[in-house]
Amino acid sequence: MRRRTFLAGAGLAGAGALAAHAQGNSIPIIDTHIHLFDTARPQGVPWPPKDSPIYRSALPDRYRQLAVPHGIVGAIEVEASSWLEDNQWVLDVAAKDTIIVGTVGDLEPGKPDFRTQLDRFRKNPLFRGIRYGNLWDRNLGAEMKNPAFVAGLKELAAAGLVLDTANPNGALVIAALDVAQKVPELRIVMDHLPQIAAPPQLRELASHRNVFAKISQVLRRVDGRVREDPAFYRDRIDEVFGIFGEDRVMYGSDWPNSDLWAPYKTVFEVVHTYFAQKPRAVQEKYFWRNSLAVYRWVKRAENQPH
Repeated sequence: MRRRTFLAGAGLAGAGALAAHAQGNSIPIIDTHIHLFDTARPQGVPWPPKDSPIYRSALPDRYRQLAVPHGIVGAIEVEASSWLEDNQWVLDVAAKDTIIVGTVGDLEPGKPDFRTQLDRFRKNPLFRGIRYGNLWDRNLGAEMKNPAFVAGLKELAAAGLVLDTANPNGALVIAALDVAQKVPELRIVMDHLPQIAAPPQLRELASHRNVFAKISQVLRRVDGRVREDPAFYRDRIDEVFGIFGEDRVMYGSDWPNSDLWAPYKTVFEVVHTYFAQKPRAVQEKYFWRNSLAVYRWVKRAENQPH
């Protein structure tokens, strides 16, 4: 499709989506990737750093104001802290606002107390999994050589919980493939895949039915400027969508980290414009149905689908 044709179609699709929203026929959306933290806490936060442009409390009420106008009815929080007790802090914050339908916490499967901590947090139905990847100076590939770590992942799978990854690169894709081969029953989520060109192993990874992808953190800077044109990102989204298919891709905003690139509205509209071109059934899968299959999140409000 030529760029001009795509843009014209995108404009019509966007107008159609707005009209549907006005008629009450819009698709409810679950945002599968947001971060919560409170910079006003006495102990501070491990992330973001104080000199970051996004160093400002990110809590559900602020998120609601930005996201709800775009049809978001629920969100899954993804860990932004390596501090053990911040798992509980997020659960306590989430308990007070029904827009949070799940949280992906931070536990280390290779540690001696992993099973104890897993049993502790999984008692809360909002606790939907853990994240492990290229963050907090961790190395998934190296840990997969540790039998205790692999055993921990098997316990995670047995609990019906999810493994999210972080900050993709070729090495992480290879490590995730190792996980999928050794723990095939574990549901694995590859975050932010549009950020990288697909390495050769990505198709093999996607051949495992329990591996899913977030089409998130899409925006990029080119020559010092963030490109906001949806057509600019079509090829990269096509690549991820083509590899994983309509049943294993999900929406995630990466808020408030996304503010480093553009306001929530822009981040959302780039992917909304892309998926507005597709049949309603495919849009529903991307915007909420696939996330339910992966995370088995908790319906907490009447406007949340199930």
